[in-house]
Amino acid sequence: MRLVVMMLFIFWTVTVVLMPIACRNDKAYWTPPDTADISHTAAGELVLYGRELIARTAVYLGPEGKIANISNGMNCQNCHLEAGTKFLGNNYAAAAANYPRFRERSGMVESLEKKINDCLIRSLNGTALDSNSREMRAMIAYIKWVGKDIAKGHRPPGSGIKELPYLPRAADTIKGKMIFERECVQCHGRDGSGKYDSSGINYLYPPLWGIHSYNTGAGIFRLTKLAGFVKANMPFGNAYLSEEEAWDVAAYVNSQLRPVKAFEGDWPLLSTKPVDVATGPFPDTFSVIQHKYGPFGPIVQSRKKKK
Repeated sequence: MRLVVMMLFIFWTVTVVLMPIACRNDKAYWTPPDTADISHTAAGELVLYGRELIARTAVYLGPEGKIANISNGMNCQNCHLEAGTKFLGNNYAAAAANYPRFRERSGMVESLEKKINDCLIRSLNGTALDSNSREMRAMIAYIKWVGKDIAKGHRPPGSGIKELPYLPRAADTIKGKMIFERECVQCHGRDGSGKYDSSGINYLYPPLWGIHSYNTGAGIFRLTKLAGFVKANMPFGNAYLSEEEAWDVAAYVNSQLRPVKAFEGDWPLLSTKPVDVATGPFPDTFSVIQHKYGPFGPIVQSRKKKK
């Protein structure tokens, strides 16, 4: 009996205590650096300013911004959770390590500055920052600091947004509305307008549609992106929706009215256009509705046959 108890204790120690520690120490497992370690230097101050800009973008660059009025009032942190440090929260872990890089959306090699300005123009429905401005340099410094331990070209697990397997059906906006009213209105409001913090300037919970939300050119307007983000992170602080629910509620959110902005230069090579980009032209004969809500499997199979 003692031998059995001892063996069970050893098994528990290895699987519950030692293995998680080993995994956390593995180079593939990413945890963000500690802001307490930022140096008290001019370079360190720039990093901290960059973090502040990411977390409270509206205070500095929003409609009533201290520095400029070039965005819709949302914060970078609303899409890049915990100032871009949350596991599967669309974090910045791999950003500095993978830029500059070629992006099929623009058909060109893009810098980090271009990527940040794309977010300002699309997700924050605003205008670009001067690439030489202190604000741009600060955000670049912060993003580089977040990913400072990531090797060039590497993407650690948990980077970016969770990828979900495609639904075998179209995402259902009616089911999505029911899920939204059950799970999301407490933070985002029944009208999707979000909720400010006590300042009345900074969004605690962002607007999901309407004039202050992301426009139709934003990456999160793609259903695969929003569904994956929802599955990994929502409801905020207690993500428990099923994959099917994530697809449906994402479809409902993206079916609502929002700013429309055309980017005619996107996807210059049509064959590289993702199946869930719902603005034409398309490299296939599927409808706009199917490109927006799915099912995406038939589109993928059709394209494979053409190749």
